[in-house]
Amino acid sequence: MNTVEIDVSPGQESRAEANLRLVRVDKIASATVNLDLEHEMVVMTDWPDGHIPAAGDVVVVRALTDNATYGCLELITGRTARINPGDIITGVLGNRRALKGFVGDVPSSLGAGDRLHLLNMGGLIGKCVGHDHSLSSAIEVEVIGTPVRDGGSLNIREGAIPPKDSLETSVPLIIVAGTCMNSGKTFAATEIIKHLARAGLRIAAAKVSGVACLRDTLNMQDHGAVATLSFLDCGLPSTVGLPALAPYAKGIVEQLSMVAPDAIVLELGDGILGGYSVDTIFEDRELMEQAAVIVFCAGDFVGAWGGRELLASRGVRPDVISGPVTDSKMGAEFIERELGIRAANATGDGERLAAIVKEKLNQWSK
Repeated sequence: MNTVEIDVSPGQESRAEANLRLVRVDKIASATVNLDLEHEMVVMTDWPDGHIPAAGDVVVVRALTDNATYGCLELITGRTARINPGDIITGVLGNRRALKGFVGDVPSSLGAGDRLHLLNMGGLIGKCVGHDHSLSSAIEVEVIGTPVRDGGSLNIREGAIPPKDSLETSVPLIIVAGTCMNSGKTFAATEIIKHLARAGLRIAAAKVSGVACLRDTLNMQDHGAVATLSFLDCGLPSTVGLPALAPYAKGIVEQLSMVAPDAIVLELGDGILGGYSVDTIFEDRELMEQAAVIVFCAGDFVGAWGGRELLASRGVRPDVISGPVTDSKMGAEFIERELGIRAANATGDGERLAAIVKEKLNQWSK
């Protein structure tokens, strides 16, 4: 580990006791993007007695292993870089509940030398307790310490968008949800953004749930979104275990409304069932009243039917179904005939999907 001890002047005994060192970091994970961290940082290697680790706490770790199938880190620039054993990395403590990825938790205690794992490419760090069989074991890391700024440790809650209890804006919302991860939500969202932007509309967009990563919001920008945000901007490394996601979604909507968009696309990462609190969005009447369009993505007929039934139990009906279930003409026809919901495939006919969305936007406006 490349560290240099810092001289401590009189009156700074508490800092000396905390064992501060100057550390040169090789890679800064995207989960810390809003903190403007430098590669050379002061790191505290001992936590005060009684300290309880929390989601969002920033940590500096050293990679001990690599992973052939899941071995890249997304940097604060949005670029990905390969993780090599020995790399010094700055990441964020958090929880993950990925159906097709890693599952892990914030540790109950933390100290220099502890062994944890990299839980996602955005730099989420925690204790891995399981993973999808298609993945190798999560990269193991050794805790070095926590960055210090103005005498205190860092958490990504610093300067975050505050949650809101109610909405003051009347911008129509396009909500994109699905059965689970990899059900076509991001592709549907970006196709909608692209075609509506080409039609002359100002579209803002956000990733409201999931686990910290810039990839999806950068993709939204690349497809024409005039502004993007995510739960990461609310100081959340993931949305695992939140009692209610709606206040954070409302905070994001209020912030995006400042760019005067014609509509806001809200992608709900993960599925409407699972550990990311997505279902709580559909229990919020204010958000549902402002939802001009609900797009639901599914991989098969059972998922599409189940999504319709689950949303119906909350008084919500999808306006259009997309995702792999609509990859074939037969699938789309089955959805429309048997479920009574319009179907549009984002991959093969994004223009049709966007046309349905635009039609619903016009109806809502009237």
